[in-house]
Amino acid sequence: MSSSFKALFNMKSSSHSLAEIQRQIDEVRRFLSVTLNIANAHTVEFYTHDVWKRFMAVKPEEVLSAVSSRSDQQREPQHKGPEPSGNTFGFCSDTNRLVDTHELLQAAKSRSLPGLGVCMSRDELLQELRGNGSESGAPPAESGAELEPDEFMNSKKSHEVQSMSEVVASLAQQCGVKQVIDVGSGKGYLSSFLSLQYGLRVYGIDSSSTNTHGAQERNRKLKKFSKAYQKHTKAARAQGKSTQPSQEELVELKPGINGDEDVLRVDGAGSQEEKEEEEVSVSASAERHSEQNPEELFLSALSEDVIQPTSPRVPPGQLSAEERERRKRENLERKAQNRTDGALYSPLTSYVTAETELRELICELEDAVMVGLHTCGDLAPSTLRMFVAKPELSAVCSVGCCYHLLSEEFDPTGQECLHGVCGFPLSQYLREQSWFCGRNARMSACLALERVSLGQGIQMESLFYRAVLHVILRDHYSSYKSEKRVGNVYSKAKSFVDYVRRALRRLELDESKLSDREIQDYHDVYSARMSEMHAFNMLKVTLAPCIEGLILLDRLCYLKEQEDVSFSALVQLFDPLLSPRCYAVVGLKSCGKRTTS
Repeated sequence: MSSSFKALFNMKSSSHSLAEIQRQIDEVRRFLSVTLNIANAHTVEFYTHDVWKRFMAVKPEEVLSAVSSRSDQQREPQHKGPEPSGNTFGFCSDTNRLVDTHELLQAAKSRSLPGLGVCMSRDELLQELRGNGSESGAPPAESGAELEPDEFMNSKKSHEVQSMSEVVASLAQQCGVKQVIDVGSGKGYLSSFLSLQYGLRVYGIDSSSTNTHGAQERNRKLKKFSKAYQKHTKAARAQGKSTQPSQEELVELKPGINGDEDVLRVDGAGSQEEKEEEEVSVSASAERHSEQNPEELFLSALSEDVIQPTSPRVPPGQLSAEERERRKRENLERKAQNRTDGALYSPLTSYVTAETELRELICELEDAVMVGLHTCGDLAPSTLRMFVAKPELSAVCSVGCCYHLLSEEFDPTGQECLHGVCGFPLSQYLREQSWFCGRNARMSACLALERVSLGQGIQMESLFYRAVLHVILRDHYSSYKSEKRVGNVYSKAKSFVDYVRRALRRLELDESKLSDREIQDYHDVYSARMSEMHAFNMLKVTLAPCIEGLILLDRLCYLKEQEDVSFSALVQLFDPLLSPRCYAVVGLKSCGKRTTS
């Protein structure tokens, strides 16, 4: 048995077994079978369907007090062992209404991922990889500036890129590979950093040609900056000087200020006046960053946005023949350019599914690590399916997001899974149980409990306005279920009356039916019940980690079900206050199951 295989075997023995993960899924599923109706209740219909009375037998003040004081964290559950007859997780079994808020909060806490104790920390994973990956246990080699682990914690993107890139580089070293495939690479933040900092050969695949074009341009600037910084560092060390550049040198090293060719642009078009405005803007950015150390400057450069809207993911079947040909031509041109300049990062435009043939996109494909940083909806499970199906993929590190965009196989209406393979459930275990969450519940899973707990809460007034508008539409208009959406009317409205007027015009309804006084009366009547909506939404936030946990446990269970996956785990990569979608699904294959053919 090779040392590498022994290492993977030892890692497997330290992770949770398939049977353990299935038991955790059962525990969360049993809880959600009682509470999921709360998460699926639509806020728009809160007053028209009298949602509070349907689900609650407690006062809203009791719920708000329990949630805000976080007393459930210090308080032991009222009931030990099995729930008493007639009461399940704080709900009356006869009426299905909440009777014990503290019991619900405690049950939700213990059935979140931290409460279940199924996740590894990022440090634990790195220790496993470095301790088992080689005799020396050395960290992955770096080709750029050395970065301190906590240097960029107050920048969300920098924090995500730095935290994840170290894990990906360690996975690559563990597997003995030099290629990384970044699925849903977006603007190329992670891809650029992996290539420049760790010398990995990265292919960033995104369905938006705007993203891939912008990523290539940004990477060119970063590569130029990286070379200039390394040249400065080597010269400084040779002369025994500080490796910290002066303010003037930092401005000089900032990409994008040394002439028109370095201005951060997407298409190279625009008038001279526009270019000069951009140059002034970038120079000002350099001034803002001139007091930062080189590492901060490098990471802040990764956060510079190319100002162009992103285009949505469009399946290949919906693309015109001209668009498919254009994307193919662009990819070939990028490949040719990258070969000539020795680039380590290649942005590619393609819509990716589990059936995507990677060799058709990447001619130089070798064994690789597949990664995805905040891949939306079905792209995250597709990444895991691809990892399992493709022998050339040695490891995977996937952080998903946008659970509301997941398609569900067992949707009773049959509306969510219209294009073949669905995103949830992924595991055979949950598929055999025909488990279904619902779109509103998946939307609730996107809420950030940690942020809300610190007062970065839900915009209650906009939700309140929309729910009271629904009452007005029910009372005065037969078409209150219009398919047209109200959209962002709230952001433009100066008052509730103005909001309703704008909404009625958006819905193409006769606003002359109602006077301003009648509209305001609705606001005044229901404002006394606004605390009900606030309390109910706080319960949704409390349930969010449990719904997210079930989705992620399903993905982990899927990897556990695969015979050739030797190690799999859920890993908390990010600080949830900075990045609420902070969990990664990590998997490695057995060495004997991989091939370079």
